[in-house]
Amino acid sequence: MAAYPQDPGSPDAPYLAFWRERHLCTLTTPRADGSPHVVPVGVTYEPEARLARVIADKASTKVRNVLAAGPEGARVAVCQVDGRRWATLEGRAHVSTEPDRVAEAERRYAERYGRTPGPNPTRVVIEIELTRAMGRG
Repeated sequence: MAAYPQDPGSPDAPYLAFWRERHLCTLTTPRADGSPHVVPVGVTYEPEARLARVIADKASTKVRNVLAAGPEGARVAVCQVDGRRWATLEGRAHVSTEPDRVAEAERRYAERYGRTPGPNPTRVVIEIELTRAMGRG
């Protein structure tokens, strides 16, 4: 099986361009029994900070799964695919309720997806500290 590694802090230009396009993604988080919970999400990627972000409601299963992992964070993956192009980012996820961090995630979401998220007083951001990237842009 072919491997297509990328440096999550300095990916090649086609890979980064692929993450700048508007694509629906998936987030995979671990359930308490270790099985994967996979859901559709919008993801933003900031390679300079080695960070991916997902906005979510604090009552969602994905947020509960990340919080259940404790202070060390949950090992997660986000992925997108378009024909033969695909990209996966992996790392440790933490949930932030800090207004400035949530606002930054909303701003980046609006930039990538072309629409500002509606108001949600229970919105949080899942921040993924990236440790691995792979794919073909």
